[in-house]
This record gives sequence, C-alpha cells and structure tokens, in this order.
Amino acid sequence: MKRREFITLLGGAAAWPLASRAQQPGGVRRIGVLMAFAADDPTGHTRILRFAQALGQLGWIDGRNVRIDLRWSAGDPERIRKYAAELVALTPDVILTVGSSTTGPLLQATRTVPVVFVQVADPVGAGFVDSLARPGGNATGFTPFEYAIAGKWLELLKEIAPGVTRAGVLRNLAVAAGPGQFGVIQGAASSLGMEVRPINLRSAGETESAVTAFARQPNGGLIAVAGAPLGLYRNVIIPLAARHRLPAIYSDPVLAADGGLIAYGPDRIDQYQRAAGYIDRILRGEKPADLPVQASSKYVLVINLKTAQALGLEVPPTLLARADEVIE
Repeated sequence: MKRREFITLLGGAAAWPLASRAQQPGGVRRIGVLMAFAADDPTGHTRILRFAQALGQLGWIDGRNVRIDLRWSAGDPERIRKYAAELVALTPDVILTVGSSTTGPLLQATRTVPVVFVQVADPVGAGFVDSLARPGGNATGFTPFEYAIAGKWLELLKEIAPGVTRAGVLRNLAVAAGPGQFGVIQGAASSLGMEVRPINLRSAGETESAVTAFARQPNGGLIAVAGAPLGLYRNVIIPLAARHRLPAIYSDPVLAADGGLIAYGPDRIDQYQRAAGYIDRILRGEKPADLPVQASSKYVLVINLKTAQALGLEVPPTLLARADEVIE
C-alpha cells in the first residue's frame, strides 16, 4: 500500500465518525461498517480502503451520495456490542461486518437492517443465515472457504516441515467454525502420520501458557485456523512460534508478511470488493434474503523464507514454485 494512500485513509477514517453526527443532505445513503481490527491496524485500513474504492467504481462516493459510518472494535466483545448498537441507532441502509465476532452481535442488535458480512467461515452453523443458497433473513455475504481447506493446512505444514509429527490447532470456540475446522484436520492427520491436539484461544495469557506447554515436547508445529482476532495471531502467536521454534501455518496470508512461516487462505481484499457489489445491489433495492452467500474464488499461498531460515528449514523447490508470494 502506498504511503500517500494510507495517510489519506487515516485522515478520512478519523473524520467519518464525526461527520456521521452531522445532518445528512437529502438523497445520501448510509452504510455502517463494523471492523474487527484495531483503529491503528494497517491491514484493516488497507481492506476498508479497497472496499471504499470498489464502492466508488459502482458510483457510491463517500461524502457525496453515501455516508460511511466506520467503527473499529479491535476484537473486543464489549466494544463490538457497543458499536453494533451505535450503528443500528444511526438507521443505516446497510451494514458491513467482518468475521463472526462482529456479525453475531450485530444481528443480535437488528433483524431488520440489511447486513453484508465478509470472512464468516460458517454462517449457517452460526445461525446468521438459513442456508447459503437462500439466506432467508436480513444478512448475506461471503464465506472465506469450505471446511476442506483445513486439511490442506495440515498437508502444507508437513510439506514445509517434514519433521513435524504433532500439530497444535489454535482455534476459537466462540466461533462456530472452530470445532469444524479442527474436525477436518483431525480426519486428515492419520494419513500424514500426525498427532493433533486443540489449543483453545480464550485470552493472550492462556494462549501463551498453552503453546508453551505444547512446545515442551519435540517435533511440534502449529496450525492457526480462521476465527481468532488477527491481532492475537500477530502480537502473541507469531512471537511464541518464533521463541519456541515451532513451524506454523496461518489461515490469513497477511500473517506471513508479519513473520509467520507459511500462510494459505482466501484473498481477503477480494471479499471486501465483492461485498461492495452486494451493498450496491441492496442500495438499489434488492434484499439480502435473495442474495446467496458466496465462497472465495481466490486463494493465496505465501512463504516467509526469512522465518524458514531462522527455523533451520529448507523449503522444497516444488513448494516455492507453487507460492503466490515469497518473502525474503
């Protein structure tokens, strides 16, 4: 992301909550956005910028014919509930949510305001929609992957670190997809000669203790599945993996750039851009109940060679050839 774009977005984002308090001119539509990121997280800013750009390409310009009310929750449950209520009180035409952690509380706050979600791994299991083909309520959106991808994470971990025979699966039990992803990984483990065990993410302190205990036995690695706040992976798990020399694979490609060994997952920015398309259709009169939930169509494999070298791993040339990005 260019520095000028980032600075411009920071300025605009800071002004959005203030501008939302002003009386809006006639004809201006209103979009609420409840982000799971912290306000100073560059990844969150990049993704919301791409969302705004996609809206602009569809004719919706913030400050001209649409007003974007943006809230950054930093993954904090209390803050999410507060901001969900705030956004609903603004009576927007539609609200964008990010992940199950923000979508659930938002849908508890309203079953009438249209909601478009991104990065919700199991919207049916979570009760957000009746089915993928026919959502049936006030919510629809984009799911990052099918459960089968969880088995691929185990395969890639074994490929980049053949010596790993035990995998700790970092999951969030508060998210419906957490147990489901673990089940798929468990099903794939025997064919790869792997032992897997869950590590439940409840807090930074508990996560650190659990990973430290897991690392006491040799030949271990980590799988960070979808569903936990990105900040927890960034600020706690990546440093823990480095400290205990644990090869780890992540579900969000951006985490490889932050020091993770390898990441494989959907192109998150693509989901935000496609969400803009659904919001455009809702603003033009269509209903979420009639818009099917769509899965990601773009997946990205990223390898961090610097981290591999620090762990004493030699990345197979065949794996490097398949990578969409290699960080050196």
